[in-house]
Amino acid sequence: MRRLMRIMGLKAIYRRPRTSQPAPGHKVYPYLLSGMKITRPNQVWASDITYIPMARGFLYLVAIIDVYSRYVLSWRLSNTLDAGFCAEALEEALGKGKPEIFNTDQGSQFTSESFTGLLQQHGVRISMDGKGSYNDNLFIERLWRTVKYEEVYLKAYQDGREARVGIGNYFRFYNTERPHQALGYRTPAEVFNSIPVEATSRSMVESLTPDPLRIAGPNLNIAPILS
Repeated sequence: MRRLMRIMGLKAIYRRPRTSQPAPGHKVYPYLLSGMKITRPNQVWASDITYIPMARGFLYLVAIIDVYSRYVLSWRLSNTLDAGFCAEALEEALGKGKPEIFNTDQGSQFTSESFTGLLQQHGVRISMDGKGSYNDNLFIERLWRTVKYEEVYLKAYQDGREARVGIGNYFRFYNTERPHQALGYRTPAEVFNSIPVEATSRSMVESLTPDPLRIAGPNLNIAPILS
């Protein structure tokens, strides 16, 4: 049914949870990516929150990606929109490297002191999308579309445990097995762990070996004609 609706350009009409709510009093940082060319891993990371529908209700998913390589550095699921699960994902990601700039929307989770303070402790410049602008964080929006159509909508998770296993498996596959046309048919992990030929001594990026997810990956047969 979902496949037929997608082909016909039809969408179900129902109330979706809002994942980005600004918090009065939180500091909002300027957008730093305007006109910038992103040419190497660890130059810019980005994060966002989406909802994951289940048989009953939904969960919230946060992910942190390296924009250049599309590599998913970390992710967390939560049944609430507090800042804690976002800060946990950030701590894990910072254990694998450090970006020059970190970009998010103006949601209260990302403007919270627990999140921005952690970035400041690591000397990361903070960038935030303009209010109501969805194009500023385009790459992670593409990730949400991909994970939902290739994993979430196909599985109809019964509970949080199924969601964690399924999404964990998918992100491992996405990082290490799923080639991207925009990356020259390489995987995000291959690009993230490479040093660009044009990098200078000042912009050399340390090659990082990603920590494998503890959950075994699926054997998916998907043609390599992807984003």
